[in-house]
Amino acid sequence: MIVYNITTKLTWAIAEDWLAWQKKEHIPEMLNTGLITEYKIFRLLEQDEEEGPTFTMQFFFASWENYDTYIRVFAAALKAQALSLWNDQFIAFKTVMQLVN
Repeated sequence: MIVYNITTKLTWAIAEDWLAWQKKEHIPEMLNTGLITEYKIFRLLEQDEEEGPTFTMQFFFASWENYDTYIRVFAAALKAQALSLWNDQFIAFKTVMQLVN
């Protein structure tokens, strides 16, 4: 299993709308690719939230091939949507992990 982890630090000005958009629009579009088997959203605790909250989202892929297809075919367009809506009010970084146990 491959886990695609996206950690995002938001400004308080967009936090509520961003999370609602993720749940109602963005994540359903990601799931509609048919490549993601499951996902989880976490809010990081014990973080400095003066500027805003930090969330991490984990998307689970059954195989490297499914992950690779998602990145090659769908990721750029989905990322562009986030940038067009929220522009410079967030920063994000991504990691890819393989489930060992």
